Amino acid sequence: MKLIKHILVVVTVMLATNVALAQVTFQAKVSKKKLGVNERLRVDFEMNKDGDNFNPPSFNGFTVVGGPNQSVSNSWINGVRTYKKTYSYFLAPKERGTFTLGQATIEIEGEIYKTTPVKIEITAAIDKPKNPNDPNYVASNNIHLVAEVSNATPYLNEAITVVYKLYVAPTTGVDSWREIDVPRYDDFWSQSIDTKGQRVQNGTFNGEDYRFLVLRKTVLYPQRTGKLNIEPLSLNVSVQVPTNRRDIFGSRLMTRVNRTVSAGNRTINVKPLPEKGKPADFSGAVGDFSFKVTTSKTELDATESLQAKVEVSGKGNLKLFNLPKITLPSSLEVYEPEHQENVSTTTRGMQGSISDSYTIVPQYKGKYPLPSISFSYFDLKTESYKRLSSDEIIINVLDGPVNTASEASNTSNGIVKQRVETNSNQFAFIKTKTDFKPIQKEYFFKTKLFWSLLLGPFLAIPLAILVRRKKATRDADVVGNKIRRADKLARKYLKGAKKQLGKKEAFYEALEKALHNYLKAKLHIETSELSKDRIQSLLLERGVETNVVNDFIAIFENCELARYTPITNVTMQADYDKAAKTISLIDKQAG
Repeated sequence: MKLIKHILVVVTVMLATNVALAQVTFQAKVSKKKLGVNERLRVDFEMNKDGDNFNPPSFNGFTVVGGPNQSVSNSWINGVRTYKKTYSYFLAPKERGTFTLGQATIEIEGEIYKTTPVKIEITAAIDKPKNPNDPNYVASNNIHLVAEVSNATPYLNEAITVVYKLYVAPTTGVDSWREIDVPRYDDFWSQSIDTKGQRVQNGTFNGEDYRFLVLRKTVLYPQRTGKLNIEPLSLNVSVQVPTNRRDIFGSRLMTRVNRTVSAGNRTINVKPLPEKGKPADFSGAVGDFSFKVTTSKTELDATESLQAKVEVSGKGNLKLFNLPKITLPSSLEVYEPEHQENVSTTTRGMQGSISDSYTIVPQYKGKYPLPSISFSYFDLKTESYKRLSSDEIIINVLDGPVNTASEASNTSNGIVKQRVETNSNQFAFIKTKTDFKPIQKEYFFKTKLFWSLLLGPFLAIPLAILVRRKKATRDADVVGNKIRRADKLARKYLKGAKKQLGKKEAFYEALEKALHNYLKAKLHIETSELSKDRIQSLLLERGVETNVVNDFIAIFENCELARYTPITNVTMQADYDKAAKTISLIDKQAG
């Protein structure tokens, strides 16, 4: 059943594709729909299948100055054939007015097809008639850079958006563009919006079909009133325009020209905020906001800290005004607030929240009020000022020292009203006793330091000679130096073994190396001679007791067996102590 459904779907798609490929199109295209009486008009009649008995319209109001020119193009793309046949005419207007190009007809596969009538507006002669085949002239008429402003009469600090669009005629292509002059927005706070990934869209420009691409989006907040100028954006554009030449397949050849386009200056008339009803504490906030004051806790002990947060959120010029300050009793120690901004900027302006976080530390037991504070802003929807106020918050300090002076003074409903106290030590920084010292001149000549520095080098000469002789004697003792180096290396490995206590393999490996190097230093033998029998015989020859020699050999055997048997930390410590004791006994007994 599923296979049958799949076959039906494939057949349906194939039929739909064949129908789409078999559809006949026949249409009239004009170079422009509005032109001066001294300009020329190009009309193309295009069809996607070959036909017979083509009949053009009468061209009332125009004189045919060229054509008909016939062109045919065939192309194969992914195995699909594309065919296009075109009849072209060049027309000169006879007079001003609005004229209609009538229907052209053609017979294709026994059917008669007609084009849609097209209205053409003829205006007065332009100052400088241009050649419609001039690539620069074609590019100037087919490429336009436009700056679209969302609101030309905003209030002070009201967001407006400027969108720069590049319009391109359907018959023209753009290879690349480069910004050569970027607006600075001196009288505005500005924020650019990311336009990466924008796609080409279809639209209209001056009533004609165009394609356009959004190049820039910028949000502006005017910072002063009156007429403000928005500087133009200028681009250097590489443009592909059609020519009157065709290739062997009949397709029109394109040529590339560079064109500088500009969006032009835009003037913004910024209105001042009304003076009527403006609050005295108004700080310039414009938009739609909410306001709140919160604390991390309302009950705590003295010397503990809490956070008081003053926050404004909503949509508007959040980064362009100051938050109101909180006022607190003197017994609450307050630190400078930490300002935080969580604001995003879109084409509608800034939105998000800003806040000031205060760290508060109470010093005494009692109840302390955080008075209500207010925030005012200009509401763009109602075009009036609004005021938002926070609730009073009571901070209850449960435990801590009591400010007796404050308790003896005014109290109301259990809320302590603090007053400033004088401190008995407030003048402690003023010294009441002198600490003068007599000024005496000290001379360096003939002082102890003078004689030490003078005679020291002479006294050091004999000591240096003695040290040098000792060093020469030591360097000449090759055997002794070798023994000392091996002994030092043994102590190094034994010390390393102590550090590895608790790590079985690393400990016994370090311990075995220490014993080997000790024997090399003590018995003057190489590593290749360190067999158990050889070690035993040499130690006995040196006068070492048999039990000490057996303990030393046992330590070697423990090092070998410990890698393959479970060993505890106690056993490792015992082996380390035994190795240290055995080395000490060998030093005492060996000759």
